[in-house]
Amino acid sequence: MVKIRMWPDNGTKLSPKPSPKLSEKNKTEPKKDSLAGLNVQEILSELNSLIGLREIKKLIGEIYALVEIQKRRQKEKLPVEPQVLHMIFKGNPGTGKTTVARIIGRLFKEVGVLPKGHLVEVERADLVGEYIGHTAQKTREQLKKALGGVLFIDEAYSLARGGEKDFGKEAIDVLVKGMEDNKDNLILILAGYRDEMDWFIESNPGLRSRFPIHLSFPDYTIDELLAIADLMLFRRHYVFSPGAREELRLLLEKEAVTHRHNGNARLVRNFIEKSIRQQAVRLVQKKEVTREELMTITREDILQAKLN
Repeated sequence: MVKIRMWPDNGTKLSPKPSPKLSEKNKTEPKKDSLAGLNVQEILSELNSLIGLREIKKLIGEIYALVEIQKRRQKEKLPVEPQVLHMIFKGNPGTGKTTVARIIGRLFKEVGVLPKGHLVEVERADLVGEYIGHTAQKTREQLKKALGGVLFIDEAYSLARGGEKDFGKEAIDVLVKGMEDNKDNLILILAGYRDEMDWFIESNPGLRSRFPIHLSFPDYTIDELLAIADLMLFRRHYVFSPGAREELRLLLEKEAVTHRHNGNARLVRNFIEKSIRQQAVRLVQKKEVTREELMTITREDILQAKLN
């Protein structure tokens, strides 16, 4: 007699019994927890691969360690302190503030602090309206977009520059309430120039206790800026000729002396992009171009980038 196996009519397709080989493969696949651990290590490796920022990396490592140990204490039913992870980033443009904020969002998602970990980057114009009630509406909309992740406010000090009658004060009040209402579902990062952010915090004493973590982003050294330039070219499959790299060094040294806020990595990126365009203009006139020529940025390209 042939035995017929009856399957429940639940709308699913029947599939053959997995082969022993497939079963063995499934046994070796990493579990979800181990995948999360791998992702955390990848994110930390990405952070550590950034040029410079030694103190920033150290402090973020300490915050990550604290979050992990608090989770382990909780599993053992030991008392844990409530964690306030809102932050102040202080530094000049181009010092890596947005890049680090994005990494923090991803890191905190992997360790279970944030459900999404995405970054919403805004400035005063995205928060402050033009008439009564408009500011609260705009600020709440940005808070809603950032729920589950990081709300990054650049040049945050500008919210307090207009005085008591300015709508920026209303935006600050809405942000503070949003932080309290979503303390387990949002990290707020206020960023800007060092002196201006110090003034901003002093002008509103209630903010200091709500932002216990302060990260100072130093300007890059000339050698670090050149290393950033090398990395940018490497990722695009270009290289400097020896003369081009030295010319860029001279330009960066001059920029550092003549400008207080020299743009840091942004300045380097602009030079690299201009130099690549100048190389293209130089080579497009030639009938035959070698692979080496296509990859090389020359001193002439740097000088032309400076003029344009």
